[in-house]
Amino acid sequence: MNDIRAGMRNQGLVRPRDTRVLAGVCAGLGRRFGLSPWVARLLFVLLLMVLPGSQLVVYPILWVLMPNEY
Repeated sequence: MNDIRAGMRNQGLVRPRDTRVLAGVCAGLGRRFGLSPWVARLLFVLLLMVLPGSQLVVYPILWVLMPNEY
C-alpha cells in the first residue's frame, strides 16, 4: 500500500490539510487537475446524480489511498 501512496504523491494526488471539508479527497483531486476545491466538489455531486453509487465506493477508497499533504 505504501507503493500506491508513493505513486499518488509523485503524481500530485495528496489530500491537502488547509482546504478540507470532509477528508480532502475532492480538494486534492481539484488541486491535481487545476480546479478549485469547490468546483471539484460540485463535479463530484453532479457525477453522483448522473451515475449514482459509484462515487460512494470510490471516495472512501481514495480517502484511504491518498496520502496527506506534509
